[in-house]
Amino acid sequence: MAALRAYDDMDHSHPRAWVMTIARRKAIDHHRSRSRRPEPAGELDETAAPDRADAVADREVWTAVAALPDGQRAAVAMRYAADLPYREIAAALEISEAAARRRVADGLRTLRETMEREEALR
Repeated sequence: MAALRAYDDMDHSHPRAWVMTIARRKAIDHHRSRSRRPEPAGELDETAAPDRADAVADREVWTAVAALPDGQRAAVAMRYAADLPYREIAAALEISEAAARRRVADGLRTLRETMEREEALR
């Protein structure tokens, strides 16, 4: 189509070369435009919506975390909610890295005991 539109502008000395040049440039344009379009990376995995029981369990755990002593609560929250390494927890709480590890461990032990007690009452 582009060659037919430009036919009147052709110099008629090398018509085959003229048509091949138009075809080559059109092919280049086509490939350039395709490279700009996003292409799907693959099929998305079908994930199930979170189970209501999981949401209730999460809420119970974080309610138990809120009941921890201040130092343990802060350390556990930074470790598991913010996913911070012990070095950064120690810096944030202005304690040593060993003390940060100890607070997280103590907090987890307290959480386990609290959750086991609540399970036994049910």
